[in-house]
Amino acid sequence: MFDDIRPFRNDEVSQVIEELINEKELQFSLASFVLPKLSKVFPKLSCFLIKQYLRYQQKHLVNIEKIQLEVSKYLSRLVNDSTNGFSFHGIENVAQNKPALFISNHRDIVLDVALVNLALHQSGRETVEAAVGDNLLSKKWVADLMRINRSFIVKRSEETKRAMLKASKDLSAYIHHTITENNHNIWIAQREGRAKDGLDLTNPALISMLLLNKPKQRSIAEYLDEINIIPVSISYEFDPCDTDKAIELATREATGNYEKGDEEDLRSIRQGMMGYKGKVHLEFSAPIKGDYESSKEIASAIDQQIIANYKLYPSNINAHAKLTNQAVDLPVFKDLAKRMHDLNELQQKWFLTMYANPVIAKESLNSK
Repeated sequence: MFDDIRPFRNDEVSQVIEELINEKELQFSLASFVLPKLSKVFPKLSCFLIKQYLRYQQKHLVNIEKIQLEVSKYLSRLVNDSTNGFSFHGIENVAQNKPALFISNHRDIVLDVALVNLALHQSGRETVEAAVGDNLLSKKWVADLMRINRSFIVKRSEETKRAMLKASKDLSAYIHHTITENNHNIWIAQREGRAKDGLDLTNPALISMLLLNKPKQRSIAEYLDEINIIPVSISYEFDPCDTDKAIELATREATGNYEKGDEEDLRSIRQGMMGYKGKVHLEFSAPIKGDYESSKEIASAIDQQIIANYKLYPSNINAHAKLTNQAVDLPVFKDLAKRMHDLNELQQKWFLTMYANPVIAKESLNSK
């Protein structure tokens, strides 16, 4: 059931691990993460060392739980090394005995869901099955790596409307089944693609997909109670990919188009994980409840929670001040100026805009 999109099961781990260990592209990718200098000078040696390490770890990685445990150890070290503090609040909104569908804003390809998992793990709660778009899974080994770490596939590249509708219905059924029958938490981003401009808005089409599995006789309120949507606000003091995002946004404004490079997603993943983020905060909101009349209303309710609970840092406040010709805190703004030093004028405008937009969104929400 759902074999083409579900995560791997424990009885599939051994074979998948063996295939991954022998995958040369994975070896080199890990080497570039773990042994960046050596991989540039001696790529074959670095890949050999990575393969030997994976072979050593293989005896420990016997099931999904063991894999998740290893990932959590690595993630904790990564957060300690690349942030100036990680915090979370509102975990009391996550019931121990009722699985949830976490819908968060989307700023980083990998780290958003990883941080949700870290918060859940640290508070003694079950981690999530995570949605990942097939646009990021062009290679089988990448898909295998995600699925062995409790990810399921969102099909976005079906060629016909009929195929896309079937994929959406299957995904809706899978999410409902996983929450209500398998009693597992799920995470999905509020929209496809990262919010590169800093505007965190839920796509109503996502909510429409979730409701495809709702029986006609069941009210929206009842169905929302079943899938238990908990909005999550993820706030980064600094975005490790901020300059790349600013360049893309400026290019789109100037030319109307942006061509993504072959290795751009991989570079974004690497930079997002390893790059400095300053302080990082997660806020878990109360579940979305009520008999809403449309997907758009539900999406708006999620947006209100995510924006209201987004933590504003001096980086946000000073970027907004600079854009609106107000006085800035010079020592704080110096950090931003250093990050955007090599950008041209249009790129700098977008750089500041992505940091300022959460301030503008909060002001707009508070004025309603």
